[in-house]
Amino acid sequence: MTHRNLLVIGATGKTGRHTAELLLQRGHHVRALVRTLDERSRELADLGAEISVGDAHDLDSLARATEGIDAAYFTYPILPGLMDATANVAQAAEENGVGAIVNMSQISARRESRSNAARQHWVAERLLDRARPAVTHLRPTFFAEWLVNMWDGTGELRLPFADARHAPIAAVDQAKVIAAVLEDPAPHAGRIYPLYGAVELNHYEIAEAMSRALGREVTYVPVELDEFDAILEKRGASPHLVQHLLAVAVDYRNGIFSGMNDLVKTIGGDDPLGVEDFVTLNRSFYDNHSA
Repeated sequence: MTHRNLLVIGATGKTGRHTAELLLQRGHHVRALVRTLDERSRELADLGAEISVGDAHDLDSLARATEGIDAAYFTYPILPGLMDATANVAQAAEENGVGAIVNMSQISARRESRSNAARQHWVAERLLDRARPAVTHLRPTFFAEWLVNMWDGTGELRLPFADARHAPIAAVDQAKVIAAVLEDPAPHAGRIYPLYGAVELNHYEIAEAMSRALGREVTYVPVELDEFDAILEKRGASPHLVQHLLAVAVDYRNGIFSGMNDLVKTIGGDDPLGVEDFVTLNRSFYDNHSA
């Protein structure tokens, strides 16, 4: 295997961390762009990553981070500022001759989306399509990590998804696809890949799988959008995130998040985790955050 110089933007995030670790294990030179030097970035440095402190909103720091880079992974949280960050990434990549970008989008990204964030992801895809580097867009369904982030310790999943379905996909499985595309971008140039986990389930079935993994009852309680709005605000979610999640909850009910394919296996080289396996791997979290 030819060892490459690869940049991971957002290297301490869910997919970024797993991607950086996987690329380092395979012997690549990994430059990790992080916003601050902290325990997470120090752990990456200990694994062999070159740490570059910067921000996707700082073009100069991106220009430094992309020097000598063959391909880059770009992910951005559900926060305002995606369009500026995307434009900066595209500009810095062009200035330094980066050959390819793997862009983390989302499955609800489309022009007509009622979610501001999802619509901005669609526009960001089109912006990157016009840039010089070859681009591959990833559109995952809901992360399996959602089942950690929304856990309140009560054993109830109070969510506004009715009985619609999706196949939760873990960040570690997305990283396998990201790493594979970074290693050999040419076959994937210009492609949009929806990414799914092992099995498509509704939330009643997800709760049953969690119950089996944890050895105690987990119950799905479907709620309406106004109650979900109150739950999110109580948890301190930003207005931008609340607007997005309320809009995509409607998308979810309408089947936008459903579907299945074998891309994690065929591109990433491994079967994705199922819900029971994911929850089992995160058992200590659930044990430490239960009422």
